[in-house]
Amino acid sequence: MSEERDTEKLRRTQSEREEQEEDMAQRAEDEHETAQHERRADKARYLRDKLEERAESERERPNTTH
Repeated sequence: MSEERDTEKLRRTQSEREEQEEDMAQRAEDEHETAQHERRADKARYLRDKLEERAESERERPNTTH
C-alpha cells in the first residue's frame, strides 16, 4: 500500500508541475520561452501518464504480503 501512496503523490506532483508550466507558457514573453515551458509541460504530462499506468498496475496486482 505504501507504493500506491508514493505513486499517487508523484502523480499529483507531476500534474501540478504540468499546470504550472502550462501557465508559464501562457505568460511567456517570447517564443523560445513559450516553447521551453510547453516542453516541460509535455514532459510532466508524460510522467503523470506513466505514473497513472503504474498506479493501475499496483491496484490490479494481488497482495502477496504474508
